[in-house]
Amino acid sequence: MDKTRYTSSSYGKVLLVPQKHYAAFYPKYLPQTVEMTPAVITLLADAESALGKLSGVGRMLPNPKLLITPYLLREALASTKIEGTQTNLVEVLENQASGGMQTPDVEEVSNYIKAAEAGQKRLATLPLSIRFLSEIHKILLDGVRGKEKQPGIIRTTQNWIGDGSLNLNSATFVPPPPDEVGNLLSDWEKFVHSDVQIPVLAQSALLHYQFETIHPFLDGNGRIGRLVIIFHLVDKKRLPGPLLYMSPYFDKNRSDYYAKLQGVREKGDLESWLLFFLRGVEQQAIDAVNRAQKLLERRDFYKQQVVAITRSSHANQLVDVLLSNPILTTRTVEKELEVSKPTAIRWLKQFSDLAIVERVSEGSRGQARYRAQEILQIIESDESNE
Repeated sequence: MDKTRYTSSSYGKVLLVPQKHYAAFYPKYLPQTVEMTPAVITLLADAESALGKLSGVGRMLPNPKLLITPYLLREALASTKIEGTQTNLVEVLENQASGGMQTPDVEEVSNYIKAAEAGQKRLATLPLSIRFLSEIHKILLDGVRGKEKQPGIIRTTQNWIGDGSLNLNSATFVPPPPDEVGNLLSDWEKFVHSDVQIPVLAQSALLHYQFETIHPFLDGNGRIGRLVIIFHLVDKKRLPGPLLYMSPYFDKNRSDYYAKLQGVREKGDLESWLLFFLRGVEQQAIDAVNRAQKLLERRDFYKQQVVAITRSSHANQLVDVLLSNPILTTRTVEKELEVSKPTAIRWLKQFSDLAIVERVSEGSRGQARYRAQEILQIIESDESNE
């Protein structure tokens, strides 16, 4: 690690590790207050407003899962993509529909979704904490790349960020040595539950930065750190569920994302990180609201069509299933709506006649699959206002 790039600041400094032949970054504990510039204050207000609108949309829905499931897909795909996975929305949904063998990349996306869903449920019984994150980390790495790197266990050896070189001195960034990690995590946890005089969104930015800087696990720190943002906002009652997907913003601006985090470490430049983070919250919250409007408009339109043709309010429930499962099989309908196979086939035929879904080639298990193309396009599009 190039020590000359670092200047000591209120956020940490680079030191030679005692009795070792390398330098590491030693973070300071998280601050109890943060001085905010007018630019940060202005952007914070805009981000808070956008997040409030998204929260309002989520709380008005009779079933928030209508948006949570497709939004988690966007988050999972982008967060794992940052770490090197090569898959897409259709491939993941096709696999979920068919129930076939998963590719390693699809399995990583599926694990991210499982971890996020498990975390949301666990927050009802366990506060956001290191124990909480260790449980989620174990789910995240279950059976996938990194499974041999002690899932759920805080590291006891040195790790680093770089190009895979075994030479710590050539690493891009070396987190604190393992004997520093325990106290840093205790402070991180205390910060979560302290009544600090810092706005919640700025707290989220600080918690993500500090977690990534500590790098407490041997693998999976980036994904867990991005989930921290979601869990923190849900824990603080700023969102009713994981409706904000920050990872697409981080992926789209990946160089800036890494540079802003590194800027806090190297120069103590917290302002640039806060501006970057808050701009992302505002953009992604606006995008989520716009996408929700499009999805709910399609939902209402489809329900009007279905009632007019089938005269069945029960069949109408299949429209909601489509928002969470835009690629499905008769078996999905049977399971989700607890109906017989002939009923599921009949409804899917009616939905095909209405062009709500289209039948596609049979999967690996010989099951016909049905694709709701308009819903897929809304979920998958890069910009919701296109």
